[in-house]
Amino acid sequence: MGYGLGIFLLALGLILAFAVGDSIGSVDLYTAGLILAGVGVLALVLTVASTMGRRRTGTVATTTHPDGSQTVQERRSTHADPGGI
Repeated sequence: MGYGLGIFLLALGLILAFAVGDSIGSVDLYTAGLILAGVGVLALVLTVASTMGRRRTGTVATTTHPDGSQTVQERRSTHADPGGI
């Protein structure tokens, strides 16, 4: 899933719900549109949640001592990118 899928489903659902005043057989396009719009919103929310979980930064520093041994330090931090979506 991604932002594109969520926006597509949301737009399609809203078009079916509010711009089309017909039904196909026994299918109510208003209800189908609302369902698609809800699924689109859910896809957008899940995409944002999973993207924010991946926005972790970290640094790894390796120090080589005179005796040949190495020390590895790892720092992890989590923060949201204030300029991105």
